Amino acid sequence: MASHDDDTMPPETQGYKLSQPKQSLAEYQQMDAGDDSLQRYKESLGLGGGKDLSDPNDPRVCIIDSLTMESPGRDPVTIDLSEPGSEATLKDKPFKIKEGAKFTMVAKFRVQHEILSGLQYVQVVKRKGIRVSKDSEMLGSFAPNTEKTPFYTKHFQEEDAPSGMLARGHYNAVSSFVDDDKKTHLSFEWSFDIAKDW
Repeated sequence: MASHDDDTMPPETQGYKLSQPKQSLAEYQQMDAGDDSLQRYKESLGLGGGKDLSDPNDPRVCIIDSLTMESPGRDPVTIDLSEPGSEATLKDKPFKIKEGAKFTMVAKFRVQHEILSGLQYVQVVKRKGIRVSKDSEMLGSFAPNTEKTPFYTKHFQEEDAPSGMLARGHYNAVSSFVDDDKKTHLSFEWSFDIAKDW
């Protein structure tokens, strides 16, 4: 029988293995400076530019600041996750999505202390207790934020809200941010209503 954790874990990719074992930030920064491909790899992670903004008093590696729904013709709807515990009441404050509307989710987050490898967003949606969808979006690997890049934003693929009389109603969702090591950096419940109009 599947455990509850299976809902919030990203799907396994058959035959996928990490190309390199996990290394510390110092090890990445000391990689061979004469190797052009390693230099490009380090730059793709954001290493080597500006002062590290990691907070020594905050042990979190990935801090999710917000999740925003953008849809043409309406103001963005932002779920503010910047304060610890702010996610606790989200499921009691549903927001409305117009049936058939196109929308894009945008995550804003920070990374500190170490390289964050293979961050994924996993979302499970249920209606009346029955799972109707499970989606995951690979966000990528990221170096700790610096003054040059104080935060990251990732736009997800555009989606279409379901439409029709049967699609209208109340939905509950669980969103999780999980890395390659299966570490969950944030998991929270929220809710939305599919309606005839905004």
